[in-house]
Amino acid sequence: MSERERLLKQFDALNVENFQDFALALFQYQSKYNLIYKKYIDALNINIEAVKDLRKIPFLPIEFFKQHKIITNSDQVKSFDAVFESSGTGSGVTSQHFVPDLSHYLNHAQNIFEQQYGGLNDYVILALLPSYLERKGSSLVAMVDDFIDKTISSDSGFYLNDLNELVEKVKFLKAKNNGKKIIIWGVSFALLDLAENFKVDFSDCIVMETGGMKGRRKEITREELHQILCNGLNVDTIHSEYGMTELLSQSYSKGNGIFQPSNSMKVLVREVNDPFDIKFYDKRSGGINVIDLANIDSCAFIETQDVGLVNEDGSFKVLGRFDNSDIRGCNLMVF
Repeated sequence: MSERERLLKQFDALNVENFQDFALALFQYQSKYNLIYKKYIDALNINIEAVKDLRKIPFLPIEFFKQHKIITNSDQVKSFDAVFESSGTGSGVTSQHFVPDLSHYLNHAQNIFEQQYGGLNDYVILALLPSYLERKGSSLVAMVDDFIDKTISSDSGFYLNDLNELVEKVKFLKAKNNGKKIIIWGVSFALLDLAENFKVDFSDCIVMETGGMKGRRKEITREELHQILCNGLNVDTIHSEYGMTELLSQSYSKGNGIFQPSNSMKVLVREVNDPFDIKFYDKRSGGINVIDLANIDSCAFIETQDVGLVNEDGSFKVLGRFDNSDIRGCNLMVF
């Protein structure tokens, strides 16, 4: 059994108790076999054998995904099932995430969703993701497309710009009343278009926003977005999904923008003026660092350009972005 296979097997048994042990083992593995990450660690003059605390792990700046192929064991990986690509809504330079095993990502995404929401076959998913459908290589589209298949419902599907058709589908499903719950899964600007141009009652639906104005609208805070959507769609709360091209794990919020990380993901906060001062939680806002243990084949330790708060229980809130970074599709405002 190769070291990668051994790690994948351990990943399947991941839980809260063994998270740190697995994370440190994965760090040791990637610090040796991920060439770009290794060069970064060497440049910091860090002794990898001395790293025994998650806060001491070097986090790779997310911008590296724009300039390099971030691949672990690149000499052994000969092909990729998928190459996920970011939207490039800022400078136009996109991040790329090379995925040798697409089933690993899709099965893991399903497990995360179902742990919080129950079986996919209990749902009808109506995906309003026009900007993602208009380009290739979206990890979100790959995930939602797989979810739609697993709902085992001919009523589930994607909607490009046909908002009227989506509204009529919701009316049809509510009249049909087949016991399945409805999720409207949408990018922020499209949900705003829906809320502002249609008089609808989605009170029986879950509205799941993924963030992202994609340059179509002015960036606003998540609180402002949710208030507009609640009023316009007649729902009490807005759910949110936090993910990005460079990650293989997602987090979900069932309201108030508070995200609960999955058992494969941990969010830490770094001091704004000292990226190496990392804490498990902090009442003050700081830069968000993500440990994503699903990223066995790329890099599991990523320094994002998101700004947020991390609570003592591990839940977190995304407040915006640093003002010197690109506006990314999955975020709502500039910090």
